[in-house]
Amino acid sequence: MADTQTLIDKTTETQPGITAEGWLTDSWYLACPSKALKPGGLKHVIMLDQPIVVGRTEAGEAFALRDICPHRLVPLSAGKQVDTNGEPTVECPYHGWRFGTDGVCRHMPSVLEDQPYEPGRFRVRRYPVHEKNGMIFIFIPHDPKFDGEPDVPPPDFGQLPDKPKFVIEETFNAHMDDAVVGLMDPAHVAFVHSQWWWRPPSVGLKLKEKPFVPRDRGWAIDRHQPSSNSLAYKALFGGKVTTQIIFQLPGYRWEIVENDTARLLTLTCLTPVYKKQTRITQVTWFFGAPLLNLAIPIFKPAARKFLRQDGDIVDLQNEGMKYQKAMIWIDDIDVQAKWYRTLKKEWAASRTEGRPFDNPIKPVTLRWRS
Repeated sequence: MADTQTLIDKTTETQPGITAEGWLTDSWYLACPSKALKPGGLKHVIMLDQPIVVGRTEAGEAFALRDICPHRLVPLSAGKQVDTNGEPTVECPYHGWRFGTDGVCRHMPSVLEDQPYEPGRFRVRRYPVHEKNGMIFIFIPHDPKFDGEPDVPPPDFGQLPDKPKFVIEETFNAHMDDAVVGLMDPAHVAFVHSQWWWRPPSVGLKLKEKPFVPRDRGWAIDRHQPSSNSLAYKALFGGKVTTQIIFQLPGYRWEIVENDTARLLTLTCLTPVYKKQTRITQVTWFFGAPLLNLAIPIFKPAARKFLRQDGDIVDLQNEGMKYQKAMIWIDDIDVQAKWYRTLKKEWAASRTEGRPFDNPIKPVTLRWRS
């Protein structure tokens, strides 16, 4: 897994594109599933060690603000949405200050007309929001005073239904770097996820040989026909299928199984919460394969079990990291971890130098036993 301290030690607070904790900025992160926000609702989340209130107006529009009232520092998420002169505002529960979805204060009820406090002089930080396919993403700019439109496009996972079939969530007690590398590690499956109903020890280790190609801010195991699961896929999809796995900065990993008429996509989103806490959200969509609906009662607990097993191994890793930071990196199973480190450095460099991101990854075939 990643040597997190090395990544952090080479970072400075003033370097655009990355924080002192090693988290990428000027990037989109998953805040929550759309279903977590009802019209008129507010939700408190922590992202990159910062409090954010995510809301939805009565008209259905999602928005995000810094979850601290600048007056007495009370969380705005503890308040409520109210109408102010025909527009939605968030009312602080302490003194009733109201902030628009743009972050600008609209009303200060205790202030008299002859007192020199114009509400519009006060504001809270606003975060750009993108909602699609049942998920709400928030753009975290490096500049806390940023108030424009992001120059980085929001995540796009292709053709998907408006709502996911199911969502599961886990919290790993790990820095995001260690969580990312642990989840993408190709050699741990036979040991961490070994159970009679998935990968029993009797199966043994098999040679894996996969073609990797660069993708936008990441890489992919190129599209190929599955081997060991081909019969199961044929039964569920009703025909020939292909599969591919894609990773993209700052922390998205998704697997696509599809043919001409059906598509299954499982997306894993990593959102840093605190220095040693990362929220893992796994989202599954599919269409064109009705038999998959019957498998949801099996898929959902199995996916939750998988994530919990990964979380448990991270907890074990933390025991060793109390005494030692350096780790051993070997090829080919740790190449993806090295790519992740390299891409993070390139992202920070591109933001610092004000130039387009240049993906340094080249097509290659990696081999390992798992």
